[in-house]
Amino acid sequence: MTTCAAVLAAALTACGGGSGGGNVVIPPVTSEPTPTTPAPVAKGTRTTVALLETTDLHFNVLSFDYFKVAEDKSYGYERASTLINAARKEFANTMLFDSGDTIQGTALADYEALINRIPCTQPLSMYKAMNATGFDAGTLGNHEFNYGLEFLNQAIGGGLDVDGVDATKKCVGPSFPLVLANVQSVKTGKPLLAPYVILNKQFTATGPDGKSVTVPLKVGVIGFTTPGIMNWDKRYLEGKLRTEGTVEAATRYIPELRAKGADIVVALQHGGIDGSAYSPTMENSALYLAKVPGIDALMMGHQHAVFPDRSAKPGFTQAGVDNTAGTVNGVPAVMASSWGKSLGLIKLELEYDGKAWSVDKSKTVVDARSTQTGKDSANKAVYVDADPAIAPLVDTQHKAAITYVKTPIGSTDFRMNTFFADVGDPGAIQIVNQAQADYVKAYIQANLSQYASLPVLSVSAPFKSGYEGGRDYTDVAVGNLAIFNAADLYLYPNTVYAVKVTGAEIKSWLEAAAKRFNKISLTATADQQLISTFPGYNFDMFTTPDVQYEIDVTQDVGSRIKNLTYLGAAIDPAKEFVIATNNYRATSGASFIPALDGRATIYASPDANRDVLIDYIKAKKTITRATNGAARSWRFTQVTTAGNVVFTSGQGQLSAATDAGLTNISLLTADDGSGKGRSVYKLDLSQ
Repeated sequence: MTTCAAVLAAALTACGGGSGGGNVVIPPVTSEPTPTTPAPVAKGTRTTVALLETTDLHFNVLSFDYFKVAEDKSYGYERASTLINAARKEFANTMLFDSGDTIQGTALADYEALINRIPCTQPLSMYKAMNATGFDAGTLGNHEFNYGLEFLNQAIGGGLDVDGVDATKKCVGPSFPLVLANVQSVKTGKPLLAPYVILNKQFTATGPDGKSVTVPLKVGVIGFTTPGIMNWDKRYLEGKLRTEGTVEAATRYIPELRAKGADIVVALQHGGIDGSAYSPTMENSALYLAKVPGIDALMMGHQHAVFPDRSAKPGFTQAGVDNTAGTVNGVPAVMASSWGKSLGLIKLELEYDGKAWSVDKSKTVVDARSTQTGKDSANKAVYVDADPAIAPLVDTQHKAAITYVKTPIGSTDFRMNTFFADVGDPGAIQIVNQAQADYVKAYIQANLSQYASLPVLSVSAPFKSGYEGGRDYTDVAVGNLAIFNAADLYLYPNTVYAVKVTGAEIKSWLEAAAKRFNKISLTATADQQLISTFPGYNFDMFTTPDVQYEIDVTQDVGSRIKNLTYLGAAIDPAKEFVIATNNYRATSGASFIPALDGRATIYASPDANRDVLIDYIKAKKTITRATNGAARSWRFTQVTTAGNVVFTSGQGQLSAATDAGLTNISLLTADDGSGKGRSVYKLDLSQ
């Protein structure tokens, strides 16, 4: 009979740097032959190991959008699993890792954590699928902490020795070890999880005589998460956990890994690449982590990006980054996008010199393999088929989650749509702004007292504004609001960010947003198109009586915002405001104002704008036009034009303009001839 101690020694070695407090889950043990002493490895023996990575799966087990209640083949672990299966056929030796943000992100995740908590005797659906695939190890992302430590303890199988959690509780979790080197329990002063693990592997190799042999390798795996968890989930973690920088933790533990015989070391970092100066609280520290000696492969995440990026304009170009080689400061590194859209792969070729294994860097291959295989004759994306083994594993929970998202969370007394958002209807945008502003106000009052005296405003945009045709508009009917309606109101999976800007910067921001419109001539007699090629999702707007302004479309870009006021008075250019927006605009909006390159951010929330909106509707219950859909902050400057000013929108939708009180809109042509279900409407700028 095999003892637990023997199983542990045979399967892996986990270490907490001389401390306990680690959580290591051992895969189920099957009957195996009694191991024999392996033959010595001959000098010159070579082996190839393919290290595979998923990251930021965010509980997207299936290719299914619970907010739209529809299949979406562009993502889903079931498709990444197909790539995993293919890689295992391609390479004799593979290992599979996950870099975190695994247990949160979909309605199915919320259902299992908050609505109808999954029993302790069952793994989360995401882990159930991963267990079936057979992962070797993983780490925690920041979103692992979103549901609190008590739930995390259950999800990973138990063992978290922190205040408020029963460390003795044992549940069914992942059947692979989770490692985390830079988070400690305040209660014990010890690591929250095992900082690292050493996995004892048997790999197929080629001896110096050219014959196939089996060789043992000790693979050390160490994990890191972003220290931002202490801000983003402060309500759960304050006083219970503490973090340290990834470089500091790696510098402590990697020598231990090497001293205990690790032949190669794989670092799983829930963080990505940032060229800023290093600090222990740095969110994306891969550039600096890669400089710590002893790391053979770096698997990154958190940024929902692809590395290496071999496109014409790669996303990462910092000094030390080599997209061609797939290295960060010389270390092979990969980031496999998010949501199961890609599979990361680092192929290492190892050679034994008689004493130790070394990596032949000249033969290293790094790639992020996409589930998208190309495009069809209609120029639509084509994806790999889903692994048929995954969906049956979660079918019951999947169906329950669909029922959940169809459950009403409130009601609306007006039709919420964006058919005429470009010309003044705030009906589908105001509620987003209200939800964002309330969320940011509450956080500032509780956590950022230095900003408590500043006004909090919010901007959002009509994300669905006709780009794909007459049906490409938000359109939520009068009556019950269900969770999936939130996706119609907020299309993208962004997170809420708060930025601090001045009155002058607000004006510049609005000037940039006004690029949505072409310059209109007063004297032209031919029809003039109002809408430019500037995307609708960039047409940021306020929807509050507190802020009022005009957009004069007869003026040049940059000189269109007129009579900008706050609380009835001309806005003070020097006055500071907090603006609730999204992570995309706050960090990638330098074309609006320079400060939107990240420097203006005072709060980078971990919560999705869509989830904040859902919570807001749940709290308010009854949504009305008067309270949530009628506050116009902006109007066009009144001018008289010689000819028609026209724009397109959905066919047969004039009643939506009438319902919104837009009396200066009329139907000009029922069918614009594009074949995309659009009508031509006239805007009378004199009203």
